Amino acid sequence: MSVWDSVVGQGQVVQRLQKVACADASKIAQSWLICGAAGFGSVQVARAFAAALESPDHGECKNGELSKTAKEVLNGSHPDVHMLTTEGVTLSVDAVREVIGISEQMPSTAPWRIIIIEDVGRMLERSTNVLLKEIEEPSEHTIWLLCAASTQDVLPTIRSRTQVVQLAMPDEQSVVEYLMKKTSADSKLAHRAARLSQGNITTALLYASDEHAVSRRDELIAGLLRLHDASDAILLTSMLIEDAKSQAENEIQRNVDAQQKEFRRINGLRDEDRVPPKLRAAYNAIGKKDEVKRKITRVSRDVLMRSLDAIASVYRDVLVVIHGAQDSSPLINQEYQANIVALSQRFTATQVLNDVDSIAAARRRLAGNGNTTLVFEALFCSLLG
Repeated sequence: MSVWDSVVGQGQVVQRLQKVACADASKIAQSWLICGAAGFGSVQVARAFAAALESPDHGECKNGELSKTAKEVLNGSHPDVHMLTTEGVTLSVDAVREVIGISEQMPSTAPWRIIIIEDVGRMLERSTNVLLKEIEEPSEHTIWLLCAASTQDVLPTIRSRTQVVQLAMPDEQSVVEYLMKKTSADSKLAHRAARLSQGNITTALLYASDEHAVSRRDELIAGLLRLHDASDAILLTSMLIEDAKSQAENEIQRNVDAQQKEFRRINGLRDEDRVPPKLRAAYNAIGKKDEVKRKITRVSRDVLMRSLDAIASVYRDVLVVIHGAQDSSPLINQEYQANIVALSQRFTATQVLNDVDSIAAARRRLAGNGNTTLVFEALFCSLLG
């Protein structure tokens, strides 16, 4: 057993970081930038690296069980490892200032005070400027682990002051093995989930454990292949956005319910007990409307980004068919092979590449907080040809 067991398809990265974790403390760089597309596992790599840095055995247990320190780091309960997550669309400057204050504290039990920022690419420029000085001159016992989809998402001033770790796309077989170990999926479902996820571990886990998620993807692909005119584009946009909002609301409500239940357990309250006045403010803060709304917006955007991945996979498959490359690059959407072949006969490679550019533009607009309805209506209309 190792702290690296949750890292999928990143053999070279793991080898590099294992060596760093075992090095003399004076030789360890204190600012790192871990880059990989959404779902490739940058946060898992950061947590595993933090666990290896903090553990006396560097995360490589000798008796078949992880150390207490490693377990605490991996489950997010270690006092010296703090994670700044992006529950909203962007990371606020106040949140960054708060984590900087934490970074300046001495570690309480472990060698390092480690700060993990989940998606530094979501920082506004003002927030990034606040962070810059700490990255350039970190406190003596502090290590910063910044996660981003790409080095291009990070200001050059930050990038130049960090050690960059570039993640690879996990291969399909590695994802299949991980899914069969972590979920109840059989081999057939695990292979389909791995194929549809295109290396995104988060998406693969979702598809392997939630049949409704796969059904929603199928509905999107079917709707995309039925597009004929602007009215179809408007209807598909409406369906997509309503579904994304519904998924986000359900996910956030489950999280709120779980946190409130845990709050009651910690404070010795049964489900039917009223929350005492002295605890009511803290309890109500868990489900505060403004916070919940912000989180729903963030999760909705993530769902829509996943939808763009699915849409892009169709046009990738069309290009594969146009170039006769199915043997070397199997179709992602094998269930729709006949439809994809039909599309390949209607369009030229140049037209399909233009469609791919339109999808990329929609992704940029969505990431830039563009109006979701306008983004997808414009995209689907452009895909009509």
